[in-house]
Amino acid sequence: MTEVGTFDDLFAGEDAPKPPFLESRSYMIHGEMMQWPGETETVYSPVMKKLADGGEAVPIGTFALVDEKTSLEAAECCRKAFNQGRGEWPSMKAEGRIQAVENFVSRIKEKRDEIVDLIMWEICKSKPDAQKEFDRTMQYVLDTIVDYKNEQNKESSVVAAPGYMAKIRRVPLGVVMCSSPTNYPYNELYTTLIPALLTGNCAVVKVPRTGGLCHLPTFELFAECFPAGTVAMLTGKGRTVMQTIMKSGMVDAFAFIGSTKAAIDLTKVHPRPNRLKLCLGLEAKNPGIVFPDADIDLAVAECTTGSTSYNGMRCTAIKIIYLHSSVKDEFMEKFCKKVDSLKMGLPWESGVKITPLAENDKATYLNGLVTDAIEKGAKIANERGGKYDRTLYAPTILFPVKDGMKVYEEEQFGPVIPVTTFDDIEEVWADLLKSNYGQQAAVFSRSPDTIAKSIDVLTHAVARVNINGQCQRGPDVFPFTARKDSAAATLSVHDALRTFTIRAMVAIKQDDAGTKLLRDVVKDDTSKFMAYDYLP
Repeated sequence: MTEVGTFDDLFAGEDAPKPPFLESRSYMIHGEMMQWPGETETVYSPVMKKLADGGEAVPIGTFALVDEKTSLEAAECCRKAFNQGRGEWPSMKAEGRIQAVENFVSRIKEKRDEIVDLIMWEICKSKPDAQKEFDRTMQYVLDTIVDYKNEQNKESSVVAAPGYMAKIRRVPLGVVMCSSPTNYPYNELYTTLIPALLTGNCAVVKVPRTGGLCHLPTFELFAECFPAGTVAMLTGKGRTVMQTIMKSGMVDAFAFIGSTKAAIDLTKVHPRPNRLKLCLGLEAKNPGIVFPDADIDLAVAECTTGSTSYNGMRCTAIKIIYLHSSVKDEFMEKFCKKVDSLKMGLPWESGVKITPLAENDKATYLNGLVTDAIEKGAKIANERGGKYDRTLYAPTILFPVKDGMKVYEEEQFGPVIPVTTFDDIEEVWADLLKSNYGQQAAVFSRSPDTIAKSIDVLTHAVARVNINGQCQRGPDVFPFTARKDSAAATLSVHDALRTFTIRAMVAIKQDDAGTKLLRDVVKDDTSKFMAYDYLP
């Protein structure tokens, strides 16, 4: 391991852009912006100054650490606003909710540059990637609106079966608590929050402690665009805010992206866990599997991008590579060169691929994984591997890794890439089938027979099999889910609308009296559930 100073020339000098500083005590409940009088926390960017300039971290903002009382008040506010489905927001026709969300989107687009800048400085996502996160999120919302309209139109008609007529629609669950992760703080929140709101739920949002600054400029827009109580926006410690709200039993659904341990700790304190609908995105250990007949150049390119994009800090990243022994020499030579060619630097620099790590002590954790693997027989395979400096960690390839090494079993969530070999593919299948994780896999082969057999095994171990391509979430119209401990529920433009709703039905006998009564109820237009609402 190298000493501090290895990458000092890559840290911020006098020519660095001026950092933002967003000083805030704000939170939002009752449709009003509130100012927290108590403790706050200072946010420091992973961007640090050069050693000659002090080497310290750069402060970029503050946020409120609200207490248990405020957390309960927020949940109670949303509960009251939902009012068992009779509140203003859940009672509103679909057209009204769509208009509110569209108005919110148009307003939030005005803050694009500010939000992108905060994402870039707080979690060190490169500027193009930060812009992509914002733009992709806005498109996701618009696509969700289109899908919601289509579903509403399908559900407007009465269906008939022998002897009965029925109206079947999806209705909201109640109050949803949403929280997004550090690595995709903006996108991951909206992929659950917007579907929950569109379908008539109310929501209390706990923004992430790291990565949360980008949400602060939106608090006032939620207050202005939605009826009071529809949304509450809180900042603070997860154990204070989320555990307090979960213990109260006032939430009906929980949308959370994070670790399995955190999800278990939160959900187990709910007094009626059987009533709690879960939407969880958790850890993954996605493998890349390179067969003897693979296009090696393609496999190298896809495994490089798949394992190092945003420093490997993605649940969808390739977290371990299995190489057939016959191709290990060619693959490893090309892979090491490709990984070492990635540009390291600060997020605003052109062409930068590896940026400072957003999570506190992540470099120390990664160094521990590398040390453990070396002590148990692995070696650092690439020339630049193992070098780090404060928050900058060079992509490090470990080879060969084996069972018993921490990096072989744990989700590293960073730019450390374990590689192993196999002779019999059954060894790989056995590994994956016994794993606690089951999100995705990437298969590299030009053989239809190999691919066909891999698909039939892997679809029982993971939820998505990528053929000759990296693991990833998109396109957003595709279902995003996982097996085992990696997820609960399914997200996509289409599926998320179902995650936060339940099907309800009204049935009546198909005779003259029933037909007349049903026609009169619809004609009277007093029941939102029974109304014929065609949305253009």
